[in-house]
Amino acid sequence: MTLADARAAVAQRAQTTSQPAQQAPATLAQQIDRMRPEIARALPKHMDADRMARIALTTLRRTPKLAACTPESFLGALMTCSQLGVEPGATGEAYLVPYGRECTFILGYKGMAKLFWQSPIARSLAAEVVYENDHFEWEKGLEPRLEHRPVLANRGRPVAYYAVATTVNGGSAFVVMSPEDVEQHRKHSRSGNSGPWRDHYDAMAKKTCVRELFKLLPVSVELSQAIAHDESIRTDLDTAVIDVEPEYIPGELVQDGAE
Repeated sequence: MTLADARAAVAQRAQTTSQPAQQAPATLAQQIDRMRPEIARALPKHMDADRMARIALTTLRRTPKLAACTPESFLGALMTCSQLGVEPGATGEAYLVPYGRECTFILGYKGMAKLFWQSPIARSLAAEVVYENDHFEWEKGLEPRLEHRPVLANRGRPVAYYAVATTVNGGSAFVVMSPEDVEQHRKHSRSGNSGPWRDHYDAMAKKTCVRELFKLLPVSVELSQAIAHDESIRTDLDTAVIDVEPEYIPGELVQDGAE
């Protein structure tokens, strides 16, 4: 090796040594932390971005399979929660469910109820499980009627689920579903064999009734958007995807419980 070749080799090694080491890809937890400004812009004014980020990290720890999902789908589902103003996890307002390599946003019963109560026309909302030893009578027609008197003990097995709502203008509507009806909805759900259907069956059955009930009521834009994004997979962080500016969509209230 000539002196010139030796000098060239030394210079090459020095250049290689001086180059910074390639940074490892950011973890999902780090990406959540970096996403706080976007979360803050997306959240309703009464909610806190730091709290939403902490809830997301807790959800990630409690459901390790979420770490195997694509970061884009997890962060997209988190952005959907933020824009709709529902918290994922233990609150039951929403769930982040791994479905293969994708994270699915699932709206919970409590999330639907929360969004309903934000409407200026909301007066009452209830969803219940009926057991075989309860007193339960209902009928449709021109004068629909629903009467439920639960017993305090030995209620037996579930025989029906229902949801009922009233509005400030005096309107009302209800939906009654059999266990077989609920099962049909579960079988068509993306997460029918996992997630909240597995761990919170009655809550998901109530949600199914409430979702059917909202087809009969004028609903807020927030609620309409939430229902549209239920069980969706999202891979963008665009805050313009969900527009929730208007307060509610006027609609005609149906008086009976028919679909």
